[in-house]
Formats: sequence, structure tokens, C-alpha cells
Amino acid sequence: MISIREVAPRDGLQNEEPIPAEAKVQLLDALSRTGVRRIEAVSFVHPKAIPQMADADEVWAAAWHNPEVRYSALIPNTRGAQRALAAGFREIEVVVSASDTHNRRNLNRSTEESLDDIGQLIPLVHEAGATLEVIVATSFGCPFEGDIDPDRVAGIVARVRADGADRIAFGDTTGMATPRRVRDLLSVVRPDLLHFHNTRGTGLANILTALDLGVTEFDASAGGLGGCPYAPGASGNVATEEVVHMLHDMGIDTGIDLDRLIVAAELAERLVGRQLPSGVLRAGPRTRLV
Repeated sequence: MISIREVAPRDGLQNEEPIPAEAKVQLLDALSRTGVRRIEAVSFVHPKAIPQMADADEVWAAAWHNPEVRYSALIPNTRGAQRALAAGFREIEVVVSASDTHNRRNLNRSTEESLDDIGQLIPLVHEAGATLEVIVATSFGCPFEGDIDPDRVAGIVARVRADGADRIAFGDTTGMATPRRVRDLLSVVRPDLLHFHNTRGTGLANILTALDLGVTEFDASAGGLGGCPYAPGASGNVATEEVVHMLHDMGIDTGIDLDRLIVAAELAERLVGRQLPSGVLRAGPRTRLV
């Protein structure tokens, strides 16, 4: 069975024009009814940095919390972790970029400084009874620095694991990953979860490659919402309904109701007011389902 974490409410919406809190709650609730078992719900960041997430506390307080779903929150620093823990989250994510330039653009500090901060965050999170997942962004390439040496990613993983990180994810922040890059990196170091963008149309191919290499946890975003506001050309997470459609046709279980997922993706499209890139949404009701 493959585990998919739905990231549209956070990663998806952070790259769109801000929408009302009620609309975010509507999307989050719809996704909570699809059978997906993990959802990245919000991020606790400074509103000047990501104004789309300025109402995270309000959204989380108003949303339906399905007891069968594990919800997580993304945080940039200690203050964000304190807010997430106070809101009741017990699965916390923090990002560090393998690219120092991207890390400075994204977090206004060097990669080394972020790693120092993460080392201090881990005991804070653990003392609250929560877990910390470290997401290594730009693991497959950087729009500013180009190729990223797999050994650099491996060094970051070794350090945060030694500091006590509970989980590791690799982010394809600008859609530079290809099956070759996936094999090259995973031959050196393995994550718990992979996060692919579909900027260059290789998202599903990358997931298939990772499956062959034994990875069973992936991020995806309803409708293909998402990107990174600090990475040029980073539009388009891999669409959840495309991933589920492919896996179900292969006889691989996800636990997700594809019909309900498509309804949620169509809702996301209406809420952001533009056509989303998902091929499943464009295929039509008689051909999009297996």
C-alpha cells in the first residue's frame, strides 16, 4: 500500500493569491473526506513572508479534524514550532535547502544556520510529544546553483538524523528531478517520503522510479496546486488525482476514493479561480476513471 500526503491546503495554496479562511476550511474538509490518511494542513510562518498562510490559526480552529487523518503543519523556526504545538499539532515539518542560495532566499539564512536551528528545535518538539520531519528542499537541483551533489544531501540527512529528526523527506522544489536524478540520489541516501513537482512533466515517471527503488510515501496536491514562491519556475506539484489514478490502475492500493478526490480537486479549481494542470480533471467524467 502506498501512502500519500495531501499538501494542497498548505503547499498548494501558498503559491496562489490569498483566498478567505472559509474557503481554505472548505477545501481542507473536502480533502479530509477522500480517504487520504495524511494532510499537510497549514504553515505557521510570518504573514509578511507568506501572506497566504496568515490565517493558519483561524483555519485550523474551524476545520473538521477527521480522527482517521494525520494532520501536519510546516514551520520555519522555533516561533513557528511553538505556534503549531499550541494549536495542537503533533506532526511538525521544517524545511532546509540543500542549496545555500535557495535557503537564503527562502529562510533568509544559510543552510548551516538552518541546521543549527533544527538541532535546537528537535528537543523542543519531542518534549511536547510531537515528531519532527525534516524536508530537504532542492534535493534534485536548484534554480540558482544548478545540480546538487547527492553527497551534500546525504550530509544534511546524516546531521539531522544524528540530532534526532524523526523523518526525512526530499523535495524536488523546482521540478528538476528526472528518473536518472532520482536513482542517483536514492543510491546514496534514502528518505522516508518524496515530494515531486511536475514542472517539466516528469512527476509520475519519478514516482514510478522511486516505487521501483522501494519508496512508498509521497506528497501530492489536489489539482496540481502549488509551487515555491522563492524558486523561479516552480509551479505545479504532482496532482494527487493523477497519482491515485495511475496507482489504482496498477493494482496498488492508496485507500483514497478517487471520485471524492476529483470533487475536492474541482473545488480547489473553483476556489483559486483558474484552471489547474491536472490531466484527470481535463479528461472528462467518462474517461478519467479506470
